[in-house]
Amino acid sequence: MLSRPGSWSRALLLVAAVARFGDCKIDRNSIVRLFNLKLNQSDPYSPVQVGNGNFAFGVDVTGLQTFLPHNTLSSWGWHNSSLPATPHQTAITDFTGLDWWTHDRLVNYAQPNPAEKDISQWLISNPHRINLGRIGLWFGGQNVSEEMLSEKMQALDLWDGVVTSLFFLNGKEVKVRTVASLQTDTVAVEIESELFKSGQLGVFFDFPYASGKNKFDAPFVGVWNATANHTTTLKTKTSGAIITHTLDATTYVADINWANKASISRLDNAMHRYILKPGTREDKLSFTTTFALKAGKSVGSFDDVLDKAAEWWNNYWNRGAFILLPIAFNSSARELQRRIILSQYLLAVNEAGRDPPQESGLVNNGWYGKFHMEMVFWHLMHWTLWDKWSLYDRSIGVYERFLPTSFERAKHQGYEGARIGKMSDPTGRSAPGEINSLLIWQQPHPMYFAEMEYRKYPNKKTLEKWDAILTAVADFMVSYAWYNETTKVYDLGPPMYPVSENTNPNQTVNPTFELAYWRFGLDVAEKWQKRQDKAVPSSWQTVRDKLAAFPVENDVYVLYEGIKDMWTTPETAEDHPGLLGIYGWLPPDPRLNLTIFNNTLGKVYQSWNFTYSYGWDFPLLAITAARVGDADRAVRWLLDPDNKFDAVGMPVGGTRVPTPYFPSSAGLLLAVGMMAGGWDGLEGPIFPPSWDVEVEGFSKAM
Repeated sequence: MLSRPGSWSRALLLVAAVARFGDCKIDRNSIVRLFNLKLNQSDPYSPVQVGNGNFAFGVDVTGLQTFLPHNTLSSWGWHNSSLPATPHQTAITDFTGLDWWTHDRLVNYAQPNPAEKDISQWLISNPHRINLGRIGLWFGGQNVSEEMLSEKMQALDLWDGVVTSLFFLNGKEVKVRTVASLQTDTVAVEIESELFKSGQLGVFFDFPYASGKNKFDAPFVGVWNATANHTTTLKTKTSGAIITHTLDATTYVADINWANKASISRLDNAMHRYILKPGTREDKLSFTTTFALKAGKSVGSFDDVLDKAAEWWNNYWNRGAFILLPIAFNSSARELQRRIILSQYLLAVNEAGRDPPQESGLVNNGWYGKFHMEMVFWHLMHWTLWDKWSLYDRSIGVYERFLPTSFERAKHQGYEGARIGKMSDPTGRSAPGEINSLLIWQQPHPMYFAEMEYRKYPNKKTLEKWDAILTAVADFMVSYAWYNETTKVYDLGPPMYPVSENTNPNQTVNPTFELAYWRFGLDVAEKWQKRQDKAVPSSWQTVRDKLAAFPVENDVYVLYEGIKDMWTTPETAEDHPGLLGIYGWLPPDPRLNLTIFNNTLGKVYQSWNFTYSYGWDFPLLAITAARVGDADRAVRWLLDPDNKFDAVGMPVGGTRVPTPYFPSSAGLLLAVGMMAGGWDGLEGPIFPPSWDVEVEGFSKAM
């Protein structure tokens, strides 16, 4: 349960006064720390975390993973299960996918083949992200539960990135401070208690086997009772030890270093659990644990990690954009500000790594820990508006890294250029799946990123960075579009899935949003060529200009051309209302009819089943409402009862996806960023007229 600081109203008034006095800059420190977490019990689904974007360590109320096996996840920790041993399905090359009739020819798609069930499933679930290990308090062999602790109190200082946990056991106080390095995948811990002297307190390290069988591995990742399937070895050193963990072909280390006198050994009758205990005269134990593929340089002491982490987090909050809402007197503004601040912390911990994030970040495993290329926009675009380019830069290189596999995918299917995959692992291999192979709205994402980057950095370096990517993607987009001899326009699909993934792929043709995004992408690709004084391929212009018109029925846009009973069929009037993206998410399309769009917006408000909406749906609705001038409704969408954020700021997944579902958080910041900075033709901030809003440093959207 989250408890609020005392004298909340007085604190809000003080912060507002400090922030506004003499038109000075916003007092960011005070605003951020107003929303420091204060807890008195553990939550199995929403741990408090410390981390650095590539690595995260979730903790229970003790500041470690004592009672709940919360996860230690990373960007590099992956595992492959053994290949299936069934006849004729023993190698990746045994997978052949399925052929679908596509515009007068057979195209091979990476889809599960009923005749290749085992290798198909292996490719879907491998590789899978692994839990690197569990670190918790050991109570001298006593069977202690969380309920036996008294006066529990835990606080997360958002400004410094440190968790402080206090409790009493048998009348003795235990204080734990937990922090993560921002330079290495290290958790640093300091524990103070007289219980050390009596041998009633120590620290355990435990290591699970990889899961890999469940699409959603939540809330905990790993198999703890398959002890014979993997090995751990201990090698001690001066004031430290290295535990090497081997799971089949995956090997990594936990490099542990401590201050003062201590010792570590394997717990009796436990294959993978080790106990670290200080000397009997000590009442403090501080140590660091670095998880890595191999042991490296020392990260220093607990205090070294603590100081460097505080420096990084202070810079994170002080740099880039910031917004202050009227939190002193407005409960909606206060809740929105809470979500903004906690989302900024959680996204820096979970979604700022080398690869695009998985939907549940580094909290647990969704979709085996793989990331989805169509969701990269919703995970990363907010960094551009909030002027957090260094975090954006960490993973945006995925498009260049995946270019070879994207070329291969297009060539295999008989297309030109590069076709971006969907559910991916760090190698660029896209998992088999009907939706995975037929989705297309991820294709123009690089154009959106490139254009936003060029607006910030309009130079040769930016042009060269994106040139090969945009050319290859545009070539595929043109090759994919099919010229319809009957209508004399270029069609998109079939077979395909639109954004909402809820239609018959063989009937889905010319979906509204994809048509707009295709034109947008080809338009940016043309601009890119002209900025470099390069010739624009005539095919790009031809396809862009002759793409099919938006499908309209009864003066409203519909999901795709020829759809029947869209507004009364549950499957098509719920889930993602993607067709609204043509005005808000995207800048106005040249063919957009605002009257028809406003009719469509009203129809969505009237007919959509928002009970099943989740994730980025509500930020999309907010962006659209703001774009048409309805700031009050935009805020209401961000705070909609079905758009839940829990006490620690985790976005609740809903009925169809696991918790947390971080596109909700990143989408929230994208929507707020657009409302704060405005867009071409309209200055921000764009909030309800009665709200007195202060903004700093936001970039303008397109």
